[in-house]
Amino acid sequence: MRRTPVLLTGLAVLALALSPGLADARAGGGGSFGSRGSMTYSAPPSTNTAPYSASPMQRSMTPQYQPAPGFGSPTYQGRRSGFMSGLMGGLIGAGIGGLLFGHGFMGGGLGMFGLLGLLLQLFLVFLLVRFPFRTFMGGRAPLTAGGPNIFARGGTPGSSPPPAGGRASGPPPIAIGQTDYQQFEQLLKAIQAAWSAHDLNALQAMATPEMVSYFAEQLAEQVSRGVRNVVDDVTLISGDLSQAWTEQGRDYATVAMRFSMIDVTRDAAGRVVDGSPNEHVTATEIWTFVRSRGGHWILSAIQQTR
Repeated sequence: MRRTPVLLTGLAVLALALSPGLADARAGGGGSFGSRGSMTYSAPPSTNTAPYSASPMQRSMTPQYQPAPGFGSPTYQGRRSGFMSGLMGGLIGAGIGGLLFGHGFMGGGLGMFGLLGLLLQLFLVFLLVRFPFRTFMGGRAPLTAGGPNIFARGGTPGSSPPPAGGRASGPPPIAIGQTDYQQFEQLLKAIQAAWSAHDLNALQAMATPEMVSYFAEQLAEQVSRGVRNVVDDVTLISGDLSQAWTEQGRDYATVAMRFSMIDVTRDAAGRVVDGSPNEHVTATEIWTFVRSRGGHWILSAIQQTR
């Protein structure tokens, strides 16, 4: 009986330590969710702030689909290259056979088979010249200027040339400037403040309905557990642009941000159950913002870094 209080205390501490959602209790809960338009399931390009790949989306309302094979698809290209390789191999094999049997590379006659052999030789030469030329030209990537753009206090923000976006056939890129970076930093701080205040109305003005639904679900879980997470004194340490593009009348910008904060979770009695009110913690996340043409930026996705 004497050991019962100690045992119960130990079990409570263990349950609290193993309970999910408290360790990364800031807005987003340390998860990867949201939508990035057509880039939702593509990894954002790495940056100086986030040199490693981002975690894939755990939750998103954007459907994931595989495009049907077409003329530009890898499946069709594989079939085409296989057919052309087989044809070329057959022609070369026939030519070598003719040489071995003393009839020349494609036969030495002037009849129908001789004319056919001549045409086949010309076709073979065409393929032999065309194949390395296309391989060389197709492997050349377009040159793009510019690099990561620091918009924190550690660097001088400025206008950036549009990034390549990681795909030659992707949506057209856009330029991001000083005003945009200021909005990203303001949204980082304002969203964390609204999260701490459980202010869904404020979050609705700064995030997409999809993101607000995830935030509401996480805040409801806090209420169910009888805890409250408060993120205070948010300071952006560094940040840079990963990619920015436009599609279907909307602009998207994905940025990597490293920031410090005081992240504390308390129970209903005000006792600290996670974090320290006197110690700053640091996090690096990749946030994607979206805006309509002529509108202001709002949050559309959060991804964790690996």
